[in-house]
Amino acid sequence: MDNLERIEVLRETAHLPEKELKALLAGLGAEEEEALFAAARGVRERYYGKDVYLRGLIEFTNYCRNDCYYCGIRRGNLTLARYRLTQEEILQCCGEGYRLGFRTFVLQGGEDPFWDDARVCALVRAVKKRWPDCAVTLSIGEREKESYEAFRAAGADRYLLRQETASEEHYRFLHPGEMSWAHRRQCLHDLKAAGFQTGCGFMAGSPGQTLDNIVEDLYYMQEFGPHMVGIGPFVPHAATRFRDEPAGTLEQTLRLLAVVRLMIPEVLLPATTALGSIHPRGRELGLMAGANVVMPNISPQATRDKYLLYDGKVGTALTPDEGVADLIRRIDSTGYRAVVSRGDHREQADIGREISREG
Repeated sequence: MDNLERIEVLRETAHLPEKELKALLAGLGAEEEEALFAAARGVRERYYGKDVYLRGLIEFTNYCRNDCYYCGIRRGNLTLARYRLTQEEILQCCGEGYRLGFRTFVLQGGEDPFWDDARVCALVRAVKKRWPDCAVTLSIGEREKESYEAFRAAGADRYLLRQETASEEHYRFLHPGEMSWAHRRQCLHDLKAAGFQTGCGFMAGSPGQTLDNIVEDLYYMQEFGPHMVGIGPFVPHAATRFRDEPAGTLEQTLRLLAVVRLMIPEVLLPATTALGSIHPRGRELGLMAGANVVMPNISPQATRDKYLLYDGKVGTALTPDEGVADLIRRIDSTGYRAVVSRGDHREQADIGREISREG
């Protein structure tokens, strides 16, 4: 079986045996790569048409109890100026986002003990009360089952938690000993059981990552059945032990986006900020490789440069209006269209209204 045949089998069946999947990932010529991207676009358009869903990202705290070896906001980074937004500041961001056409707000932060279950639930209820037609996505790390159930009962719709790696050995290489690979996987299952649209994912090119690790992650995610998958390139941060490691490549990330689209056809798949940070047209190329979500930053201007998980993050200097206008132009250039929509998984999809390039 050659690569063009492998792509066709994957497109038709959403599956390849391990040997064939490894061969596909190990090397693609230019013609084969374009065939892969074209297959991914075809599958993406079968389920979601030309729509691109916008998520308004609000990075509301850069405090974190964890010391993950790759992360710029790890607790061991003593050079970082820490901040927490108040509930009212977060709601102001949501109001700006709603004006700009966002109907999903992604509340992202480190694992900050200040934001306990009661505060998170109060925040979610406040957002849903003011903007009942909007979805709330949480991305605040590992909690216990009861916490996830409380967040869901408060009205949160989605939760993002990358597994980072399906390999316990590789997990140990990326995280300190007090963190548990088994607990992270349990969190993902608890989130689905609580009724969340659940997202997982990993970094392309993370330190210590092998082809076997990548294949294991792909099969793990396919079996888990996420509603969303986040795959972006690893980008080093100067205040971590991996500061001198090479970044993940554009080519590898795009190929993985396309393969994920073929293996999990209905998944919501972001073209990540990290992808845009390593290449001027990274997010556009991500859309052309099968992605259908982008997550522009609508956090306050004053805190943008304090939430740096990695160095060189794109878009920190743009106002929300500037960022959205720029992003819509970029989406237009791909032949896709940004829409006003919650952008739910296909199981709960609504119909979006196109956003003009004038907003």
